[in-house]
Amino acid sequence: MNPRSATALEHHAPLFAEARGDIEVSFEFFPPKSEAMAATLWQSIETLAPLAPRFVSVTYGAGGSTRERTHQTVERIVRETPLTAAAHLTCVDASRDEVDAVARSYWDAGIRHLVALRGDPPEAGRAFAPHPQGYATAAALVEGLKKVAPFDISVACYPEVHPEATCPEADLDHFKRKVDAGADRAISQFFFSAENFFRFRDRVAAAGMHIEIVPGILPVTNVAQTRKFAGQCGAAIPAWMDEMFDGLDALPAARQLIAATVAAELCGQLYAGGVRHFHFYTLNRAELAYAICHLLGVRGGPPTDGPRAKQAA
Repeated sequence: MNPRSATALEHHAPLFAEARGDIEVSFEFFPPKSEAMAATLWQSIETLAPLAPRFVSVTYGAGGSTRERTHQTVERIVRETPLTAAAHLTCVDASRDEVDAVARSYWDAGIRHLVALRGDPPEAGRAFAPHPQGYATAAALVEGLKKVAPFDISVACYPEVHPEATCPEADLDHFKRKVDAGADRAISQFFFSAENFFRFRDRVAAAGMHIEIVPGILPVTNVAQTRKFAGQCGAAIPAWMDEMFDGLDALPAARQLIAATVAAELCGQLYAGGVRHFHFYTLNRAELAYAICHLLGVRGGPPTDGPRAKQAA
């Protein structure tokens, strides 16, 4: 084999050819708004459960708009599946006493993991304003929740800087306050550049913070929807991604294939950089997350331990 061919093969090894079963995953869901959406959610949970995720999290709507549905979904996961459930909890439009009461109810229900977030205002375009008797920041929320009970707490981080931050340094300082308040790990906002994630991870380490940073992975099938999400969280969508999905509006299967390929390539780059835990934003669909996990070497048996099987037992 000539040197050029050997070099090409060396630098283009099959995706995850070196994966050794040392990868952990977790999944994020949102509470369903209808019976049909609930059926889709539980089918997705049943599909992903055999992969033995580290945990699954359930989001909390802007302004606490899904508080009851979030609570019901998390409790059902704990009651009907073997999964570890994490509930999102925010500061928006609630007093400290109200937030603490919600946290206590989670603890009493057996939920030990919370994702503590400042949260988005209930009205789009409205600036965040802390409740007069509430937690003003995510760092204050973390500190308060640790006083309620010894929760395992995840917080958010932004590899490409929070859109409301005045500068990267200010954003890093805010993140450090959450770490100092007792956060156990950070889950990143989604991104499409492994370089941006690694640069952020290096800055965190250089600032003396020793905390696990889990990359958030969003498999993209709807570029317009992803662009909307990105605008809300400060994530950049590369031009090549728009071009990659151009002309596929009427070809959902092709979109799925490309979405899985793009996300898998990103995960492969992160794995090469030492990442061993991936958090997937599923949008309540299992197919893409399951396919990427399979590529990562995360395998499960038939969904015999999912919600339906446990209900029947």
